[in-house]
Amino acid sequence: MDEPSPGTLRVPGAALHYETRGDGPLLLMIPGGSGVAEPFDGMAERLAAQFTVAVLEPRGAPRSPLDAPDAEQSPEEHADDALRLLDLLSPDAPASVFGSSSGAITALALTARRPDRVRRTVAHEPPVVEVLPDAERHRRMFDEVHRAFKSGGVEAAVGVMAEGFDAPAEAPARAPGPEAMARMHAGMPFFLDRIVPRFTRFVPDTGALRASGRLVPAHGEATRGRLPARPAERLGDLVGHPAAEFPGGHLGYTSHPEDFAEALLSLLPPETG
Repeated sequence: MDEPSPGTLRVPGAALHYETRGDGPLLLMIPGGSGVAEPFDGMAERLAAQFTVAVLEPRGAPRSPLDAPDAEQSPEEHADDALRLLDLLSPDAPASVFGSSSGAITALALTARRPDRVRRTVAHEPPVVEVLPDAERHRRMFDEVHRAFKSGGVEAAVGVMAEGFDAPAEAPARAPGPEAMARMHAGMPFFLDRIVPRFTRFVPDTGALRASGRLVPAHGEATRGRLPARPAERLGDLVGHPAAEFPGGHLGYTSHPEDFAEALLSLLPPETG
């Protein structure tokens, strides 16, 4: 197994950690949750046979510290960060982009704002509940997640979110090492306090996404019809590209990394391979 090469990108307000491996056209991957790169490792190892795979740990993640710890977060600012990394690693050609969960929201914002820099975007289970007809119910759930974090900490908030998602549990095919696990735990308070409240209120520019022709919404086979998948299913209707189905559920890239990578490869345009 080739170890990824780490890098740091200085951007306004933060120092971003990223990792690259492989060779070929650029595939930028943006994680959700605590923002650490390691849950993508199994999938990235397979994809690195055909791509330069770059995993961006978003601002506020443990290895991407903010200059001002209390700075507000927004999908648009995170999208600007992703664009800066694209400009660094692939200045002369558009790149493929994969994002999951809150990372998929960043990918949506990037693609709507700068479709010229994107060849194909696969947005896996972005929790953009504002596109749903019952958005208010889901807003209340995410508000309760934030209140639970403030009153009871990470465990209480994760419990509320798990109940709201009503998604099956998934065991990773390869458990993260102790350092990665420590970073994952360390990143959860920032995610629950600063990312969840803002990102779940994001309203994607479906007109721009449809016009771009770049977006493929995606969801897990195991979450079909449940909250993690429903925004992607609805986005498919709105942008004119039916949502693709991936192995597993919300964390299918950890439970089925090789099959997940194959499913992603099937969605990327031929000229990127």
